[in-house]
Amino acid sequence: MMDRRSLYDGLNRLEQEMQHNVAELAEMKEDLLELIEKNATLEMENERLRERVREMNQKASPVTDERQELSRSRMNLEKIYEDGFHVCNLLYGSRREHDEPCAFCLDVIYRESKQGK
Repeated sequence: MMDRRSLYDGLNRLEQEMQHNVAELAEMKEDLLELIEKNATLEMENERLRERVREMNQKASPVTDERQELSRSRMNLEKIYEDGFHVCNLLYGSRREHDEPCAFCLDVIYRESKQGK
């Protein structure tokens, strides 16, 4: 009789733990969906801001073919940086841990062009 009782108690305890785990999993799933939505919103906003900056830069100075090529290069560097990799000459190609910002990378991407003409 004791074996049946301990088996029943064990199953009840396991059932309660599983219900707790399912509830925790559902909560984590909700949090993940919320983060995905926020990320998508931020990506769209980021793209709109980039486009606005491009428009402002084009209005600010006439664009030569050389400047356009440089802009595309910097946009490529920016994409690599956003994908989580360094683009600075110190750590080029290495992964940015936890996507921490790197002042050297940002300087490479966003500093004013130094053309010696």
